[in-house]
Amino acid sequence: MFAKRLISGICLLAVLAVCLLCGGNVLLAFSVFISVVGFYEMMKATGTLRTAKTAKADDAGDGANGTERSRYSGLYAVGIIGIICYYTLLSLSAYYRVIASDAKLELSMLCVTGVVLAILIVYVLTFPKYRAPEIMATIFSFLYAPVMLSYIYQTRCLENGIYIVWLIFISSWMCDTSAYAVGMLIGKHKMAPKLSPKKSVEGGIGGIVGAALLGCLYGWILQNMGIMEVRSFWVYPLIAGVGGAISQLGDLAASAVKRNYDIKDYGNLIPGHGGILDRFDSVIFTAPMIYYLAVILL
Repeated sequence: MFAKRLISGICLLAVLAVCLLCGGNVLLAFSVFISVVGFYEMMKATGTLRTAKTAKADDAGDGANGTERSRYSGLYAVGIIGIICYYTLLSLSAYYRVIASDAKLELSMLCVTGVVLAILIVYVLTFPKYRAPEIMATIFSFLYAPVMLSYIYQTRCLENGIYIVWLIFISSWMCDTSAYAVGMLIGKHKMAPKLSPKKSVEGGIGGIVGAALLGCLYGWILQNMGIMEVRSFWVYPLIAGVGGAISQLGDLAASAVKRNYDIKDYGNLIPGHGGILDRFDSVIFTAPMIYYLAVILL
């Protein structure tokens, strides 16, 4: 099990590194892929992915008593179309750099609002096929995975984004590793006993410190390479530390959803790790935070 987890983790890191270094359409394709898979996993977890329909024996030919068939929900189709439109808009905004940043924000919000309206229109026109909890779960699934994960791509598109984007994963995964190590060594006080009994306050603090220290080292390397101005050095550990703190909330939020729906993993795409949402749960929260901190501070 450990060997499988290690090998798949290395493969994931290799693919991610190539995509981040290449940027452009390569990272765009990767972002669309993990967004679609993440949307699928959340829709499945919330029981909104498929719509059950009872077919009569005359129509289905499955026996006198008929059978219950399931098909992909129309809400899922609307979400997939929305993801494609959303990322198309982001890619065009990145390509045509003459568009002002505030105009890009307005366009992206327009697209998100359009997808939400499309989901509500389907709800109204097909009523009572879907229930309100399914509509809310679909909107949440779209915002949680595709929109928040898109900040990986958006961060990479920033000026010096090829260097800044690594802070997302430094703060998320270094915090996770440091929190685990510190928690195992000196963890005594439970952080969220009902939600995640193994997480400790000491581990959480250790995770933030570990992320900040690695951010400091990363900033020092960039400074010595002449990539970053000296006055910006302190920003990197600050961003990494804040990202580490928010990443733990992302991890706990993903765990809360799994507990509510009584599932162990969101999927099995990554052997030993689970699904996209299992591996990127902390990144989902960290990516938007790193993006806006970078825009404000760098």
